[in-house]
Parts: sequence; C-alpha cells; structure tokens
Amino acid sequence: QLQASGGGLVQAGDSLSLSCTASDFTFRGYTWAWFRQRPGKEREFVATHIWFDGSTGYADSVKGRFTISRDNSENTVSLQMTNLRPEDTAIYYCAARFHGTSDGARAPENYGTWGQGTLVTVSS
Repeated sequence: QLQASGGGLVQAGDSLSLSCTASDFTFRGYTWAWFRQRPGKEREFVATHIWFDGSTGYADSVKGRFTISRDNSENTVSLQMTNLRPEDTAIYYCAARFHGTSDGARAPENYGTWGQGTLVTVSS
C-alpha cells in the first residue's frame, strides 16, 4: 500500500530526499508521518504532516534540517533531509493513519499503514 524510496549512502553534510507513495487509497483525511529505527534502537518519530490544517511537526533532533511535504495529486509524501549527520543513519519508514488531527501523531502505535522502510546511511 505504501512504497518508500530514496534511501542510500551519503556523507555527513549531504542532502537526501525520501518519497512515499500510496497506491491503493486516497490521501484525503490521512495524517502522514516518517519514523526511523536506528541500529539497536526502537522506532522513533521523525516528522508528521497533519491533514486537518496542513501543519507539520518534527523531532527536535531533525528540526531545521528535515522538511516533510505532501502532494495530494500524486498521493506522495516526501522527506527532504539536509545537513545529514552520522546519527541520522537508520531505516526510515513512512506511515499513514486515517485521523486528521495532531493528537497522537508522534506515536508509531497510532499508525495502521506502513511502508517497507528505506535505509539511509550517513558516513562521517
């Protein structure tokens, strides 16, 4: 249902863009998010795009460096990552939930639809 792409190997300071496309449902009413799982760590929130008002939210660790955006006509959500750091190395997952507000938008257990994950590796 969700297809994530765009991961790869980059150097510290580089930029990378991830995309997530929904193939069998419409965007309307869905809130989207990106999560990541770093080696040996639990899955953590990265960014969210709220359907109700179009607002966005970011984890403190990526604020100012990452930007989430959505293209409703293409059923695609993107995560533009700049000034990447080695600690950004992780598998990145996109997720969607049929919930239009920001309540619980940062908790992975509140999302029922997930992409397969795409690996981002940042070398120092």
